[in-house]
Amino acid sequence: MRVVDLDRDTVKRGLSDGSMLIIDVRELHEFEAGHIPGSVSHPLSSFDPQAVADLVAADGRRAVFSCGSGVRSIHALMAVQNAGLDLAEHYKGGFKDWYSAGETIA
Repeated sequence: MRVVDLDRDTVKRGLSDGSMLIIDVRELHEFEAGHIPGSVSHPLSSFDPQAVADLVAADGRRAVFSCGSGVRSIHALMAVQNAGLDLAEHYKGGFKDWYSAGETIA
């Protein structure tokens, strides 16, 4: 399995320049309680690699998985790679890192 860890500064740059699609794999209630602005919700409990593939193809931006702290995003990477998708990036610190740094949340 291939995993590329991204830090907060890299995620911020990707969101700022519009090149990055953050796919949040936390549960919907977690996402609704607060998330990285611009991220989209795809909970790991109902994760569908084909739906992610369709989203990424339609969106065209660089897909990066995120969760609470970087554990569930690894599971999401495993699922998409097992489905044959060439995705490997995740936000290693996840929402906890983002929030604890005082970044804006939605």
